Amino acid sequence: MHIPDGFLDTKTWVALAAVSGVSVARAVRKTNQKLGEKQVPLMGVLAAFVFAAQMLNFPVAGGTSGHFMGALLIAVLLGPASSILIMTVILTLQAVIFQDGGILALGANIFNMGLVGGAGGYGVFLLLRRWLGENRRLLATGAAAWLAIVMAAAAAALELAFSRTVPLNIVLPAMLGVHALIGIGEALVSMAVISLLERVRPDLLELEKI
Repeated sequence: MHIPDGFLDTKTWVALAAVSGVSVARAVRKTNQKLGEKQVPLMGVLAAFVFAAQMLNFPVAGGTSGHFMGALLIAVLLGPASSILIMTVILTLQAVIFQDGGILALGANIFNMGLVGGAGGYGVFLLLRRWLGENRRLLATGAAAWLAIVMAAAAAALELAFSRTVPLNIVLPAMLGVHALIGIGEALVSMAVISLLERVRPDLLELEKI
């Protein structure tokens, strides 16, 4: 769901850049205060995994693309602030090196995938765990992963419609339809990673969330 440059009007990308900038600054401050030695290597592994997975994408509508996101998985393992930071690094590298997503639209892409997908998805995860029970972490992860990518896609569609790039009645069904299907894969991959860690490294699931 990377949005390229030229698809958002000035007021939209400026506003989203400001919101994302403040959120990233807060995430950096929080991470600096709480980051532990066990979290650092896991952050690197997750960043590499998500970066590689996001490179497999395909066009959807209005200049956007569909792909695995991974923000919710990062948030479940490390917390929403870590998810925002890792997604920011990934999206910046993709925009600068591979022209996957625009430089001016970087704030919007961070907002959609880092804030809505990562932090927002983590909020959904916490609500689902409370509702389903603490022992249903796997189910909560899958459902939240699906919702996270759908919410991020909806945010991108609304931004394109607000910028009058593509009518809402075209871009919203296109984005939601494709990402509802991608979300199934997102949920399965996220659940598979959590399931594997439950068996081989349960201690990584109990790290302090940042």
